[in-house]
Amino acid sequence: MLTTIGFDADDTLWQNEAYFRLTQERFADLLRDHAEQGALMERLLAAERRNIGAYGFGVKGFTLSMIETAIEVTEGRVPASVISELLGAGRAMLDHPVELLPHAREAVEALADDFRIVLITKGDLLHQERKLAQSGLGDLFDAVEIVSDKTPATYHAVFARHGTGAAQALMVGNSLKSDVIPALEAGGFGAYVPHGLTWALESADEPQGHPRYASLADLSALPGHVEGLQKRAP
Repeated sequence: MLTTIGFDADDTLWQNEAYFRLTQERFADLLRDHAEQGALMERLLAAERRNIGAYGFGVKGFTLSMIETAIEVTEGRVPASVISELLGAGRAMLDHPVELLPHAREAVEALADDFRIVLITKGDLLHQERKLAQSGLGDLFDAVEIVSDKTPATYHAVFARHGTGAAQALMVGNSLKSDVIPALEAGGFGAYVPHGLTWALESADEPQGHPRYASLADLSALPGHVEGLQKRAP
């Protein structure tokens, strides 16, 4: 039944959102004299939402959205020193060492001999390439796709290019909105592995009752889940 397994990267194989949260706390501290933290986070999220089409996903777009929000809430009076600190915070995020999540290596290694393994991630090209290189997992993947967004069309194209089509592919990730639901809509299988920290723009309802959907406690359950799917195959 399965020939290909796709893995998301950020917050599926390695930490990502935690660094955004720490930077947001620093952002709120820098602007505490101009806006209450809750209201500031709402304005930052609004900036991120409207800027995705221009900047895409990732640290660089997030940094520009912080700067834009700082200008807005201070009515153009944000000190240059604050802008400098925000730029420095963005660079620090880009340079942060990669921290693999529990069971990430073991899960990929357990499946690599029997399936085509494809990394499918969105975000800044150079940053994602650097993180993959630092992760030590690069040699385990048969292909790497860094995409601008994850839609059913994306999964149709990727699994046709690197496998036998979406119908015989499983997508594994921590985002219901980006990793699981569009893969299911493309006709594939989806395995949701919750991370605990989820960006508000990635939230979605679980597709309860979908025959090709599964929620796993963590990546240690993935090899067993794949084995179960294979046993169900005609």
